[in-house]
Amino acid sequence: HLRDLRFSCASVRPLCLCVFVFAMWESGRLCVSASLRLCVVFLCFSSSSWFFSPGAGWLMTEKANIADFLPEMAARQPDAAAIICPWGRRGGRLTYHQLDERSSAIAHGLEEIGITRGVRVVLMVPPGLDLFALVFALFKTGAVPVLVDPGIGLKHLKACLGNAEPEAFIGVPKAHAARVILGWGRATVRTTVTAGPRLFWGGHTLAQVERQGASLPSSGFPPASADDTAALVFTSGSTGPPKGVIYKHGNFIAQVNAIRDAYGIEPGEVNLPTFPLFALFDPALGMTTVVPDMDPTRPAKVDPRKIIGPIEEYGVTTMFGSPALLDTVGRWGEEHGVKLPSLRRVISAGAPVSPKVIERFQAMLTGDAAIHTPYGATESLPVATISSHEILSETRHATDRGAGTCVGRPVDSIEAAVIRIDDESISSWREDLKVEDGEVGEIVVKGPQVSRAYYNAPAHDRLAKIKEGEAIRHRMGDLGYLDDRGRLWFCGRKTHRVLSSDGTLYTVPCESVFNTHPDVYRTALVGVGAVGAQCPVLCVELEPGVGASEKVRIRRELLALGGGFEHTKTIRTVLFHPGFPVDIRHNAKIGRTALASWAAPRITK
Repeated sequence: HLRDLRFSCASVRPLCLCVFVFAMWESGRLCVSASLRLCVVFLCFSSSSWFFSPGAGWLMTEKANIADFLPEMAARQPDAAAIICPWGRRGGRLTYHQLDERSSAIAHGLEEIGITRGVRVVLMVPPGLDLFALVFALFKTGAVPVLVDPGIGLKHLKACLGNAEPEAFIGVPKAHAARVILGWGRATVRTTVTAGPRLFWGGHTLAQVERQGASLPSSGFPPASADDTAALVFTSGSTGPPKGVIYKHGNFIAQVNAIRDAYGIEPGEVNLPTFPLFALFDPALGMTTVVPDMDPTRPAKVDPRKIIGPIEEYGVTTMFGSPALLDTVGRWGEEHGVKLPSLRRVISAGAPVSPKVIERFQAMLTGDAAIHTPYGATESLPVATISSHEILSETRHATDRGAGTCVGRPVDSIEAAVIRIDDESISSWREDLKVEDGEVGEIVVKGPQVSRAYYNAPAHDRLAKIKEGEAIRHRMGDLGYLDDRGRLWFCGRKTHRVLSSDGTLYTVPCESVFNTHPDVYRTALVGVGAVGAQCPVLCVELEPGVGASEKVRIRRELLALGGGFEHTKTIRTVLFHPGFPVDIRHNAKIGRTALASWAAPRITK
């Protein structure tokens, strides 16, 4: 009967255990040793078959399918708003009950047209009511949504869809037009659904699918396993070719648990996610999602009023934003004296967030509210996290001196290690791969949210995955180290290190020194020339409004700054760039390969 109970007290599990064992012991049915064995069995059962939510203060039975969260939340808070889209022709809101009912109707309709368990489905629908209903409908059927960032470029997009071999395509009219004209998935796509008016390409419309599903007798969906494939999520391609990460339902569930526990998120909170994929966790967490009016592929160009306005109107408690978005909104907020008292937490990821950006945005928050900068990747998220309070009071000072960026302590479900730098594959795990604390190496992680493989990419699997019995350790491709307090420090991408004749230079520790200059917006260290004899070049993007006449002075001051540290004194070439190339997803990861090509002909011989 315990599985059918819902408790509101966070301490009920140990209390229930004690009462149960004591009662059995007193009744004479158990001896002392049997009681102790029962304790062990009960605790093992509770840790493997239940999950405990300190933030929410309640117990839920374990989920095998990420979609299982939705009907449970719909039963618990049926009239609470799940999605609010306050703009656009297709704007509106859905309660949890409506989202559950609508996603079920769509799911039954999809099954009728052949989109069932295991079918790979490209999903190209912008953030809004339709996207959330479709994602949970696909999860309910057991189909596998293929999620590709449309901003990665037409060439990469076509390659990703070719690699995924999708059997169905669900998209808005613009996406279908591009599919037909550019031949996306031509060899494999057999079923199409249009979210909106259907034109010359045929297939089904979402409205038809939903009506058909709603007319069918209500029935359940096939049970899923935590080891079933839930989605293919492609990496951004900012540091290499985009790769399809295989997400199991267990990976998603572990992510939900880790995010909830790391940040104390509770049902009933309101989230403003400026990155669409992050929003998909909200219904599982019992949060209300307010969809912002912005182009998610250009967060740096956001209108700050369209972020601050909804925060104030809907009492937003949580916001996710890239470092570029935080910088844009923070500058506007500083100029206009904005305060955001409803915000309890701001979560920023995608690239390191500079202390200057954190400090500026933090000034808009009140009380104990903080900015959190989780570290991770598409293949594993979250890995570690740290708050603005710890950054601004302590770690920023070490960062400014070239220690790298502290990304915090690993979350409870992650085991992190740092191994010797090696560009070759590592077939099996050995403890002697690890380096000592404080020594820079490659970050490697293991845990339930860590993906096990890429789709149709065995060569990438060999380079990124290390087998440890039945488990997998993922090589992050990032360099860093562990300090004596168990915190991870990020020192840049492995492929971005500069191998000069004077030794190895790591990008983030070097750039952090130069980024302290008040006229510098950001810097990027690149290597030009043959590996092993590369010339280290510091590319500099100046703060807005700094004139070209100041460049001679700034270059002199930057060289003086670098000369004061052992690890930056060999950097003697400084080039000013009008605006760094950045990734389309977060507008924060710098395109260093393009910068190196730009810098090569400009170096003074």
